[in-house]
Amino acid sequence: MAFPPSTVNASTGITGTGTGTCPPHDAGAVATRQSHSRLARTVGGQDEREEGRERRVTSAWLTLQQCAAMGLSYLEEMRTYFESHNKQKEYVGHNSKVHTIGWNADGRRLASGSYDKCVTIFVFDGHRETLRKDYTYKGHGDSVDQLCWHPTHSEQLTSASGDKTVRIWDTRTHKCSATINTKGENINITWSPDGQTIAVGNKEDLVSFIDVRSQKIRHEQQFKFEVNELSWNNTNDLFYLTNAQSGQGYIHIYNYPEMELVHSIHAHPGNCICIKFEPQGRYFATGSADALVSIWDVQELYCKRTLPRLEWPVRTLSFSSDGQLLASGSEDQTIDVAHVETGEQVAHISVTYPTFTLAWHPKHFLLAYACDDKDDRDRDRDAGTVKLWGLGDRP
Repeated sequence: MAFPPSTVNASTGITGTGTGTCPPHDAGAVATRQSHSRLARTVGGQDEREEGRERRVTSAWLTLQQCAAMGLSYLEEMRTYFESHNKQKEYVGHNSKVHTIGWNADGRRLASGSYDKCVTIFVFDGHRETLRKDYTYKGHGDSVDQLCWHPTHSEQLTSASGDKTVRIWDTRTHKCSATINTKGENINITWSPDGQTIAVGNKEDLVSFIDVRSQKIRHEQQFKFEVNELSWNNTNDLFYLTNAQSGQGYIHIYNYPEMELVHSIHAHPGNCICIKFEPQGRYFATGSADALVSIWDVQELYCKRTLPRLEWPVRTLSFSSDGQLLASGSEDQTIDVAHVETGEQVAHISVTYPTFTLAWHPKHFLLAYACDDKDDRDRDRDAGTVKLWGLGDRP
């Protein structure tokens, strides 16, 4: 893929590419209007149209239907929706802090990984909008710092641990189907969109590429800078790293599988911590130690806008299933939910402790997240909880 030359936004210090620059937050931007039929594709309507499934019309769907009938813009609709769908439920999954969570491809399971060395699986009841703790996987000898599911097979997930191993788990058998030994303490992991490769990074900035079929490391690449998070693009032909060099935040883009550097973006004036791709592959977002979230156009590699509402380093990001909402978590006592097209805030979630991880449900406007929560009766003890937000009042 050929990329245009880089340009620098003098006002923000953020480097983009092509003719665009990264604009400041535009408080007067107007959201584009969305049709009633489009909303149906983003909420419960997906399940309703699938043959052989029971037709369900939830209170959430009725609320969005009423908003659409009022002729509101998408931004106004979602603000109205979350005014009445701002409840949450809390679930204990671990006996120590939760570092990572993720939904599987069909949204029926949520996995969490913890400092307690375990991976816990929750089953999601879409009718009641509840989670039920199903199983806890043990085997790691150190903290589970990150996990991810197979992009299409809903029964497989993988976890990265400080015990210098990667494990692949099968929820059908509730067993570890493979253990891959690595050279260092692992801190980040991602599964390729084609499902054939797992990439894992360790504290020594070595990235290992594991062939899923043979369950062996196929290639290793050592980097001379701090590697924070890893991701393939949606078409599987580019590999992205967020990193820090001399205190500045960069996004490095490599062709894949050759792993030759094709572009380097000076994305933030602070350490670039996290990266997340929008489900349709149009944008990606990055979060930084400078407390900014930036949204980038995938094709042109220019920064569409920055989100400046947080005040502490941004640790975690997640796009909603329709790609129009972006949740950002940090050390602030709030989680920001933004409208991608305008950058306007749609909702915010008040939290007491720093947010480690968050993830939108792949079909519904429900956000799972975990913070550094403490036990109500013993503030020195981690709560080990996962929360589900976006719930309405049940009839």
